[in-house]
Amino acid sequence: MLKTMQPVLVAPAWAETAAARMVQLTQANHVGGELPAGCYRLGEVNGTRRPYEIDQGVAVVSVAGLLLPKLGYIGAGWATGYDGLRFQLAHAFADPDVRAVCLDIDSGGGIAQGCFDLVDWIVATKTATGKPVAAICSEEAYSAAYAIACAADSIAVPRTGGVGSIGVWLMHWDYSRMLEEAGLKPTIVQSGAHKTDGHPYAALPEAVRADWQGQVDALRQLFAETVARARGLDVAAVLATEARCFEGPVGTAEAVRLGLADAVLPPDQAFSALVDHVRDTQ
Repeated sequence: MLKTMQPVLVAPAWAETAAARMVQLTQANHVGGELPAGCYRLGEVNGTRRPYEIDQGVAVVSVAGLLLPKLGYIGAGWATGYDGLRFQLAHAFADPDVRAVCLDIDSGGGIAQGCFDLVDWIVATKTATGKPVAAICSEEAYSAAYAIACAADSIAVPRTGGVGSIGVWLMHWDYSRMLEEAGLKPTIVQSGAHKTDGHPYAALPEAVRADWQGQVDALRQLFAETVARARGLDVAAVLATEARCFEGPVGTAEAVRLGLADAVLPPDQAFSALVDHVRDTQ
């Protein structure tokens, strides 16, 4: 299970996958300083190397795996950094050969920090440049990934995929009984009443629980307001989804009905529609 003491935007069924990705990320960052195959650091991009592929005037930017505030490199299919996405999109928006951007999304979400600032930046920059952005799910865009999808002008999801999970969660682990059974008793010496809030060696105090609840509630409200503004929906209607994942043929059709997505389409058909749009507006 994903162990986190900070708010995350991750679909519930994706928690185990997210934990595995964190392990993979840790291993990748400690192998002699070398990046995984196919990856390169953001600073390695020069005037002749684009940080994305261009297909028929469309820059294709991948949003895949666990989403993190800072990764420092791009090309890892199991993790994507908000820093890398901003870097790639900034280049795409400034590239005269790029007429539109495709966000190729397959992610169950990630860390809350940095997500909504990135969404706001994408919306502002695409508006300033006039370049359309399409979010094409292949297959899923949940939680943080769905927030990023909402920065696009349109969202397409295949009938076997899913969108949504507009919610926030935070987890506390209580190891006190395990330690007791092992004959271990930690002693915590601290300065500052809140210095060790949420430590895992005792039950979570009610005051800390209330504080954390307030944090995730405020972030969920921000999430809902972001979706509502981008999709032209009522905030109350977004909150009423109660962080549901709209998945499979029934769920994706419901997502379109609610305005959370625009079409149920296979990724190739959705991309063809984007290319047609670019061609028609030339």
